[in-house]
Amino acid sequence: MSEGHEQAARDRSTDGLHTLGRWVCDRARLAPDHVAVVEGERATTYAELDARAEALARRLQRAGYLVGDRVATLTRNSTDHVVLFMACARTGLVLVPLSWRLAPGELEHQVRHSRAVLLLAERGLAAAAQDAVGGLEPAPPVELLGPDGVEQHVPGPVRLDAEPQAGRRAVRDDDALLQIYTSGTSRAPKGVVLTHASCFWTNLALNGVAPLGTDDVVLAVLPQFHVGGWNVQPLLAWWVGATVVLEREFDAGRALALLSRHGVTTLMGVPATYRLMAEHPDFAGADLSSLRYAVVGGAPMDEDLLRSWHARGVRILQGYGLTEAGPNVLGLPPADAEKHVGSVGKPYPYVDVAVRDPLTGRTLHGAARGELLVRGPAVFAEYFRDPEATRAARVDGWLRTGDYVERDADGYFRVVDRLDDMYISGGENISPAQVEAVLTRHDAIAEAAVIGVPDPRWGQVGHAYLVLAPGASVTTEEVVAHCRAHLAAFKAPRHVTVVDALPRTALHKLRRSALLGADDGSTR
Repeated sequence: MSEGHEQAARDRSTDGLHTLGRWVCDRARLAPDHVAVVEGERATTYAELDARAEALARRLQRAGYLVGDRVATLTRNSTDHVVLFMACARTGLVLVPLSWRLAPGELEHQVRHSRAVLLLAERGLAAAAQDAVGGLEPAPPVELLGPDGVEQHVPGPVRLDAEPQAGRRAVRDDDALLQIYTSGTSRAPKGVVLTHASCFWTNLALNGVAPLGTDDVVLAVLPQFHVGGWNVQPLLAWWVGATVVLEREFDAGRALALLSRHGVTTLMGVPATYRLMAEHPDFAGADLSSLRYAVVGGAPMDEDLLRSWHARGVRILQGYGLTEAGPNVLGLPPADAEKHVGSVGKPYPYVDVAVRDPLTGRTLHGAARGELLVRGPAVFAEYFRDPEATRAARVDGWLRTGDYVERDADGYFRVVDRLDDMYISGGENISPAQVEAVLTRHDAIAEAAVIGVPDPRWGQVGHAYLVLAPGASVTTEEVVAHCRAHLAAFKAPRHVTVVDALPRTALHKLRRSALLGADDGSTR
């Protein structure tokens, strides 16, 4: 380690206690030759990752970037992106990873809203990045990620307004580190600001339930524009000195092959990730012997899917989280999975939760149903440039999740639905998720989504959007009869529309706000 590098490490030791800038630096001292990242055929050691991050951090500072400046990115998962994250962590810059799946207008909005002073893109997305700043005046510079781009040449920052910056100083725990835009399932995306302390505590909590060690190999398939792409396993892996096999995009067949090729010990995905792998022709013969456990989030795993992985000897850790909470909130250890199918477990360490009656605002104790509230050091700092939404998300020091949950007598939680998604028909509250679960039991129905629509008699009634199994057909009468055989009659949808696909986010979450425009004319 060079004298300048040692001085930089000493400087960081006087910074905030929980800043992430030193994580890779510490690991590079302890195990410089241990592999930190595998991307394709390229392996990067901790010494190499640390050296690249340190050099980029110094270049950014020399170019005039200050604590609090936003650096936006447009890239698939890559080692170059990890280098930039670590450089931002060392200099107090805020990484704003944008989804490469967004339309040009959506990207332009988020670049403008984030007040990004620089936009970095992988080579294949450089044109999209240029389009995203085309309507901005002044426009932030666009540069390529990686050794052939920003790591060689750092353009000076271009600030879109005169907002004061924190300046040139040591990085503090409460400085912003990540700004993640919500998926916008029901409204315009908001920029969730996570600080160094937020990321520190959420990773410490994760390690208390799903610990990693230096011998672990993590397969990372979640996109890095999502909080899970950083705070559910990858950052923890780099903190403890494990290896991350980084996939640019998820492909079920390739993921199965990588498990044995690299001796993967754990991975994280959403239920759709595991279903695509389980349905792949290679699943039955895939070598899964190295997997200690797999983590699932985004939604509870269906019982049949859970059992298909258990049959292959893989333990599943189910959980619940949201971007605003860092994201880790609830976890169900593998040992409890079969006994509590559908549950998302109990709170992680350093996380407090409560159940609140959405009508009275009263805190409920014991077995109860209501809105889940979260409190703890990992909770987000703010919605960037949206104080009204920030205030609305908090009540008496708690984060309102907007999720309607059920807590049983033993303290295990089950997510029932989104409060915003529930509708009232004839004075009765109806959970779309409950109706959807019944609909997909029908042999002809592959996927289902239900929303409440206006009705002159009942106020609202259910409208079901269905994706049918190949070659299948179904009538409204059959759908209603099927639902009434398993649910109260008033919960059965009155309208049925068959669609080719349901609108979903990058993490396969349903975008209900887009359903009203999904009618393909085959309403039944």
